[in-house]
Amino acid sequence: MNEKVLALKVDVDTLKGYLEGIPRLLEIFGKLGVRASFFFSFGPDNSGKAIKRVFRKGFISKMLRTNAPGTYGLKTMMYGTILPAPLIVPRDPDLFRRAISEGHECGIHAWDHVAWQDELDRMNDTVMREHFSRAFDMFRYLSGEEPRCCAAPAWKVTAASLAMQDEYGFDYCSDTRGSFPFIPRMGGMTFKTPQVPTTLPTMDELLGSDGLDDDSINSRLLGLIKPDLNVHTIHTEMEGRAKARILEDFLSRCIGLGIQVTSVGEALKDLDGNDLPFSDVVDREIPGRAGKVAVQSG
Repeated sequence: MNEKVLALKVDVDTLKGYLEGIPRLLEIFGKLGVRASFFFSFGPDNSGKAIKRVFRKGFISKMLRTNAPGTYGLKTMMYGTILPAPLIVPRDPDLFRRAISEGHECGIHAWDHVAWQDELDRMNDTVMREHFSRAFDMFRYLSGEEPRCCAAPAWKVTAASLAMQDEYGFDYCSDTRGSFPFIPRMGGMTFKTPQVPTTLPTMDELLGSDGLDDDSINSRLLGLIKPDLNVHTIHTEMEGRAKARILEDFLSRCIGLGIQVTSVGEALKDLDGNDLPFSDVVDREIPGRAGKVAVQSG
């Protein structure tokens, strides 16, 4: 693979992103004739509890750069605190089914996105497994199919979570940031499920940094696309709503340049997992994001 390939990974984190972002993204993808990989948070939208991150390095600056109230909505920012936390996919299961029926790859993101992101490092094994199995079971109940892939919220993993994912026999997981697909090692253990890392910075990491704005961000992203596989994570709350026009322009420019735009699974169809290199997974800070994420190392 020497041609430029852009695999689209869509994270669904909130109820607002699910209800408003999914239809817009499906419209854009249908118009351009591309397929993407959607990863759904199925359970409660506890976005309001993210306020606990206020003391985390870079959190406030990120909220200001990305206009968090405008991106997520004030109501979303109260879920799980002042307002009850609504379930996401059960609110309108037909949107989930529509993504599948229109030919997009669909997988698990989370049961409770905020809980996984903020508590995984100290979450006991029983609770972690319960969270994941609830998402898995709801996926199967609503679709009649078993998911073949998953993507951890906020690129947060532990050796225990990677071991658990191995038990499900997924085709791949996309839990990390990095440069190329690999077999992960962490905590002195080697795992079997291939990792397909996000290789490009996300929109919320770039906007407002280095003078980048709505008019210049796509040129920066295009300049970062290299030969072979590139994985780009987008969010229904951002690219599916206020920034949808920017995403459509970006994808149109990619297609015009001959870049193959596809789902993660489709991009991997000719990949032999036995030939993948081993890489360590480490927790590390990356530019534009608050807190540490799982990063491919070596």
